[in-house]
Amino acid sequence: MANMGLLALAIAAWVAVAVMLVGFDPFADAFVLVAGALLIGTAVGLMLMPLLWLVGFAAQGRIAFRGDWWRAARRAALVGLIVTLFIILRGENALNVPLALFVAAMALLVELTLSLRR
Repeated sequence: MANMGLLALAIAAWVAVAVMLVGFDPFADAFVLVAGALLIGTAVGLMLMPLLWLVGFAAQGRIAFRGDWWRAARRAALVGLIVTLFIILRGENALNVPLALFVAAMALLVELTLSLRR
């Protein structure tokens, strides 16, 4: 049920993204750029959370362990944050390859640090 609910929320978030992209110009107003980036990051995170849980569920032999949902939520939030940051940087024409690689490496380091903590 949680998977279906999260997928329904993700669909609603993508509809909000479509409304934002059709109705407003992100290059004309910085608020629209940030709001659109947050909406897209939220939509990506909501879409990935149930998928990441299902990948972990399948990898563990169809056994759900305590903390799997939190791990999936953490990873989805991290991906959503990266997407949001990339969109904002791209909207300000500040995104380049070294910066993108640095942000991705820092996200990977955060995930490895939190995963190895247990």
